[in-house]
Amino acid sequence: MHISALYESVTNGIIADLERGVPSWVKPWTGGGVGALPSNTATGRDYNGINIPILWHAALSKGYPSQGWMTFKQAQGLGATVRGGERGTHIVFTKKLILKEEDEEKQIAMLRTYAVFNIAQIDGLEIEAPVVPDVAPHEAAEMFILATKADIRLGGGRACYVPSQDFIALPERSSFINVESFFATSLHELGHWSGAKHRLDRDPSGRFGSNAYAAEELMAELNAAFLCAHLGIRGELRHAEYIGHWLALLKGDNRAIFTAASKASQNANFLRAFSSEVQESE
Repeated sequence: MHISALYESVTNGIIADLERGVPSWVKPWTGGGVGALPSNTATGRDYNGINIPILWHAALSKGYPSQGWMTFKQAQGLGATVRGGERGTHIVFTKKLILKEEDEEKQIAMLRTYAVFNIAQIDGLEIEAPVVPDVAPHEAAEMFILATKADIRLGGGRACYVPSQDFIALPERSSFINVESFFATSLHELGHWSGAKHRLDRDPSGRFGSNAYAAEELMAELNAAFLCAHLGIRGELRHAEYIGHWLALLKGDNRAIFTAASKASQNANFLRAFSSEVQESE
């Protein structure tokens, strides 16, 4: 599949989901273990960026019970076979190219597509049982948020990040429908917190212009979805007040969701690093 066709296909699919009021990243864990971050079963690595919602959507729409994927060749390399008639799901990878201009070299990134198959489409695989985490999801989320050392102030009726004073405001935990929603909202606001100038220095205004607000909220929402899956938190992620803004953004730019997902992965990895630093210091 050509990358331009994938831009159009993925964006149109997400627009259709948004118009039904159910974003593709809302509760991607319904049923049978679907909800962990999609990973390559052959390499053990998690997928990143736009590949996460693409594979979540594919697993849900086709009823696959897990989020393990691999290429046709990887399956062959493991002595397994993709069943006849099965169709792959197209995802992307970034290819680095070096361009020479007079005496200077310039590196650019190009997106290319390739197909992967869910392990439910493959025969002959020997899959090890998943490792059960030692820490319960709620405890893991608590420790994850504390590890960032973000200034989080509870009380009041708003959830927001205040850039001028670099703190996150959240209602009291008891104000939320459930504790999962509290954690999901905390992770959303940590997405904004991470973009501060002295952290990731994210400024969407140049790329998105007047749609910068919608792009930033979309990035924060995807960041929360990725981290909820990472932590095993089933928090409600739908923010209905943003859907109109997201629709306008995506209808005007079929690459916007790719950029937002890439930034969300960068953001999520940045936040995950805090927990890694705590573990290494213990």
